[in-house]
Amino acid sequence: MKLDKTVSSILVILLVAAVIATVYIIVNPSPGEKFTELYILGAGDKAGNYPTNLSVNEIGNLTIGLVNHEQSTTTYNLVETLNGVTLSNQNITLSNNETKQINFSFQPTQTGNNQTLEFKLYKLPNTDTVYRSVFLYVNVI
Repeated sequence: MKLDKTVSSILVILLVAAVIATVYIIVNPSPGEKFTELYILGAGDKAGNYPTNLSVNEIGNLTIGLVNHEQSTTTYNLVETLNGVTLSNQNITLSNNETKQINFSFQPTQTGNNQTLEFKLYKLPNTDTVYRSVFLYVNVI
């Protein structure tokens, strides 16, 4: 009988502790992973159909996508380059879970295969370290 009371007391204490832990987790959830999505889309807003074969001075069109999952409003600097030459540079501020799609056009002026079209994203105020990047090889005839 004394053993039954002891076991019952331990079970009640464990049950109370489990309820308290469950309530704490519900009230104070751990924050999710903090990150930013950076992607490019080709024709028809598809992850494909990229303008990878162009003629000199032909215009290529892409969509650049950004999604903020940083758990706070964040400002970025987006730099677009072709073979290391800056084509454009813009600051973008997104609130948490906000998505922005940017129409982007480029016009290569030199022939050559595997020219690198790169999109570098910096999370401000840090302008020294690239936070995210994507690139596309373009053949120009």
